[in-house]
Amino acid sequence: MEGFHQSPNIYASEVNIKVKDLDNALTFYQNIMGFKVLEKTDKKAVLTTDGKTPLVMLEQPENVIAKEEHMSGLYHFAILLPSRADLSVFLRHFLGTGYGLGAADHYVSEALYITDPDGNGIEVYRDRPSNEWTWKNGLVDMATVELDGNSILAESDAEWTGLPSGTIMGHIHLHVGDLQKAEEFYTKGLGFNIVSYYPQAVFLSTGGYHHHIAINTWQGIGAKTPPKNSVGLNWYTLVFPDEGARESAIERLNQLGASVEKEADYYVTSDPSGNQIRLK
Repeated sequence: MEGFHQSPNIYASEVNIKVKDLDNALTFYQNIMGFKVLEKTDKKAVLTTDGKTPLVMLEQPENVIAKEEHMSGLYHFAILLPSRADLSVFLRHFLGTGYGLGAADHYVSEALYITDPDGNGIEVYRDRPSNEWTWKNGLVDMATVELDGNSILAESDAEWTGLPSGTIMGHIHLHVGDLQKAEEFYTKGLGFNIVSYYPQAVFLSTGGYHHHIAINTWQGIGAKTPPKNSVGLNWYTLVFPDEGARESAIERLNQLGASVEKEADYYVTSDPSGNQIRLK
C-alpha cells in the first residue's frame, strides 16, 4: 500500500449494497469472500476485515426486487489486497469453492472478478508498485490482458484465514447514463482527475492513483436510475482529507446544480445517474 487511500487524496472507503436475502448474502460474503461481521440486524449487516473498519454494508430493502439490465448503478466495488501473496492465497481458496470468476492483468494491477448471488460485481486485486506504472501525457497505461494465474498461485502457499486485515476499498466502478455529464460531476464537482480512457469508460483519481473511480456507459447510453428497492448499489462513501476540501467540493457541486444535503456527520449527493455518495 502506497498511500493512495489516505490524505491528501479523495478515495472511496465503504459501499452499501442491496441484496434480496441477507442471510444468503452473508453466507457468501463470509464463507466465500472472507469478510467478518462487525454488526448485524434483521435487515442489515456491516462487514469488515480488521474487526473495526466498515468496508461493505449489506442491506435487504422492503419489497426488494432483482437487479434489472440496462440500469445505472454498480459495475463493481473493488477490494484491494495488501500484497500479491495475499492475492495468491485468495485465488487458491476461491478456486476451491466452485464459484466462477474472471481474471485480468491491467498492467497497473492484477485482478479477479466475482459476482455475488444477487448479481453485484466484485473485484479483488493487488496493485503493482507505482514505479512500474507507465504514464504518458498525464494518462496511465492500462489494458485488459490475460492474467498469469499460475504465477500468482506460486506466490504463496499460506493457509486461507479470510481477507487480510490490511484489505481496503480500492476503487468503485459505476454504470452511468451520460458519460460527459458524469465526467463533469466527478472532475469539476468532486475534484477528480481523468487518468485513463477506455471504450465508453473514463477512469478518475486523485494523487496519481490509477483510479479511485471509474464510470462507463456499458449498460447503454441513457441507462435509467434503478428503483430504490432494487438489488444493487445503495450508496458509497468518499473520504476527503479535511473539512476545507469537502466544503470546496460541496460549493462546486452546488454551482453545477447538484443537490447536496447534510445528514449526521456527512453530506449526501448523487451523480447525474443517481449513484448516491456520502461525503465524509
